[in-house]
Amino acid sequence: MEEQTVGEYKEVIKACKDIFLKKAKDYGTAWRILRLSSITDQIFIKAQRIHSVQMKGQQLVEDDLEGDFIGIINYCVIALMQMNLTDKDPLEMEVEVLEKLYDKYVEETLALLMNKNHDYGEAWRDMRVSSMTDIILMKLLRVKQIEDNKGKTIISEGIDANYMDMINYSVFCLILMGFVKS
Repeated sequence: MEEQTVGEYKEVIKACKDIFLKKAKDYGTAWRILRLSSITDQIFIKAQRIHSVQMKGQQLVEDDLEGDFIGIINYCVIALMQMNLTDKDPLEMEVEVLEKLYDKYVEETLALLMNKNHDYGEAWRDMRVSSMTDIILMKLLRVKQIEDNKGKTIISEGIDANYMDMINYSVFCLILMGFVKS
């Protein structure tokens, strides 16, 4: 099962990365101007739309939900990048640099997934996409609280771990929704 999960994960991330890099070529790194809290709100908008469509059972905007999960993944990667970039780093970054950063953060996130899958036995495969959407929203509310606390926690994991979890839950959702063709 581990090999299947890694293969599916990499297939989802490959599609997400392709979109990310194409948008970087179209828009540059305009997102560098965003504060971390603004990136969190961008993720929140996408998760809230998914939740709303799931609750209502219909959608009026034609954008598919898979695209919103891809957006969550890419904005979470952007957030991880932004957390570790400084004001001394350029506002406009080369696509080659972005690609290396993207790979770095998704590799760290995959390692987290594998550790958790080891302990939890791939419980996500028996979960509902709607439940994972709720968990993503909960993690976003946690991140917002941590941001409001100026990044400080007493006992809880940090913002970066929550972004990584949201990436992984979004990947799981895409796999369960049939985004990956077996």
